[in-house]
Amino acid sequence: MTVAPRARINMGGKKTERAELRSPRELRGIIETVLRLAKSAGAPETEVHVDEVADALTRFANNGIHQNVFEHGVTVSIRTATGGRTARATTNRLDEDSLRAAIEASLSLAHSEPPDPRLLPMPGKQRYRAVRRFIRGTAALTPEDRARAVRLACDLAARKRQMAAGIFSSGQSQTAVGNSRGLFATYCETHSQFSVTMQEDPAASWAKADSADVREIYPQKLAERASRKAHLAVKTQELAPGRYTVTLEPAAVLDLVGFMFYDFAATAVQDKRSCLNNRMGKQLFGKNINIGDDVYHPLQKGAPFDGEGMPRQKVLLVDRGVPKNLVYSRASAKMARRKPTGHGFALPNEYGEAPMNLVLSGGDSSVEKMVASTNRGLLVTRLWYIREVDPYEKVMTGMTRDGLFLVENGRVTGAVRNLRFNQSLIEMLGKVELMSPSIRATGEESFEMVVPAMKVRDFHFSEVTKF
Repeated sequence: MTVAPRARINMGGKKTERAELRSPRELRGIIETVLRLAKSAGAPETEVHVDEVADALTRFANNGIHQNVFEHGVTVSIRTATGGRTARATTNRLDEDSLRAAIEASLSLAHSEPPDPRLLPMPGKQRYRAVRRFIRGTAALTPEDRARAVRLACDLAARKRQMAAGIFSSGQSQTAVGNSRGLFATYCETHSQFSVTMQEDPAASWAKADSADVREIYPQKLAERASRKAHLAVKTQELAPGRYTVTLEPAAVLDLVGFMFYDFAATAVQDKRSCLNNRMGKQLFGKNINIGDDVYHPLQKGAPFDGEGMPRQKVLLVDRGVPKNLVYSRASAKMARRKPTGHGFALPNEYGEAPMNLVLSGGDSSVEKMVASTNRGLLVTRLWYIREVDPYEKVMTGMTRDGLFLVENGRVTGAVRNLRFNQSLIEMLGKVELMSPSIRATGEESFEMVVPAMKVRDFHFSEVTKF
């Protein structure tokens, strides 16, 4: 294998990528302009979403940066409601002619829709709990800052005769929602993410982190972790399929548990599309399983209001293994005679609502302690290509990736060829023996959540893969 003796840094374009986001006053001005134009166009009710994003991405492969991109844009999404009908139209232009055209498109679409008997009048003014997730250091990150971090990862790979590839992204975004009944809310955050894959033929391993605060991401440590695992995975042995005690790192837990988030939606239960149908209030998981939805958790991101501008509530979904509560949009709450919890998607939509800030409470163990307490089992870095086999029993299938290791007598003794799993998540969450403290985990199959690493007994692997 030929390895570059040193990381190649080519920024591939202009180095300046600074952008100042609009002020809350400017966002309100855009919304008020739309509401004024919509009133003139005869719209009885109007809702406006304004979303602004300034994102930068540095991409690297073969131990060198090959792309640096920056994007700054604004979109205005307009929903009108008339006669029990509603529709939405979107534009990325802010001049009055373009906004007027979007309003007319929304009204035209609404008139072509059949009346919706469940459509509610738009909500009025709301009160919101403040959250602060705008970190100036993240917003000020430059291409040179990202390049320096990437160089450390690439130089490490070169020294280890490996190849590094991945991304380092950073940016800022904000959203505002307002309507013709006086509702107005804004939210602003920063975001950063580093992902690295280290390859040492024929093996590869991976590590990734995501945070609003770039100071909480440690690219060199992530690269070192991926490098160690890639080296250990060069020589693999084939293991027979079967049931094993597994230590699932947080990314693996995330990408499995993430498939359950919509089951806690009231609309899914009302439509009988949830694994919780006829199971609410019953012991379903182990007594050490507690799951909530909490946008205010310090490791979470996201706006403290939903797609209609309703304030998000903290909801206890699972208490000691018992499903206790669901999340509700305004429409599903009215059907169930409950209060909305602020989890509705922007209308119109077919899904209703879902918890988007899942927090699975952890324990006081660690991956190292889980491995040390295992006589024979497997350490799983992450999973991929996950698909649902049985929606009611939540049987999932997929494969291990980027580091599957054999554990014997409390030690990692070598790498194992990847395995396919067929596993019920309900069963899995009933066999959790140990958990680490929860972290903000990021993977590839699900959006970010706060979850722990887990030691699980009798995890079912159905066959050996070809790689």
